[in-house]
Amino acid sequence: MAEPGWVLPYKIGQGYDLHRLVPGQKLMIGGIQVESPVGCEAHSDGDVVLHALIDALLGACALGDIGDHFPPSDDQYKGMDSSAFLAKVLPLVTASGYRPGNVDVTIFLEKPKLGPYKLPMRETLAQLLNLPLQCVSVKAKTAEKFPPIGTQEAIAASVTVLLYLST
Repeated sequence: MAEPGWVLPYKIGQGYDLHRLVPGQKLMIGGIQVESPVGCEAHSDGDVVLHALIDALLGACALGDIGDHFPPSDDQYKGMDSSAFLAKVLPLVTASGYRPGNVDVTIFLEKPKLGPYKLPMRETLAQLLNLPLQCVSVKAKTAEKFPPIGTQEAIAASVTVLLYLST
């Protein structure tokens, strides 16, 4: 609990996630399935964007990280849709007195190219967070063949969120 008189009108959170890419798995990014011969090796669905977003939200509110709330050692989370994790974290953010204001996502992936998927990702994230589309940014970057992302062995995402005091 915050000290009396010590309430910030805004908080910023930053999250990062990285997963190995393996054949035979589906590739979930930003709440949508992306056509790809490889997907994330993960305990849940491996959605790096939603995992980084959850860490950013939790971090902004000083509530730990995704592993504290959904440990990979717990079989109840095996194969789980990461949007279900987000649905459990958002009430914690609200209970802390804050709401998401905007989200900035950067995805690091060599292939497949994400251009056609960026708008659907923005729309999905906006819906999940109950934000207008103009408050959600999704950018895609390659690693210019630099390992492990550039050699198509991994995918990563970085997410920054701005929370505002909900009164």
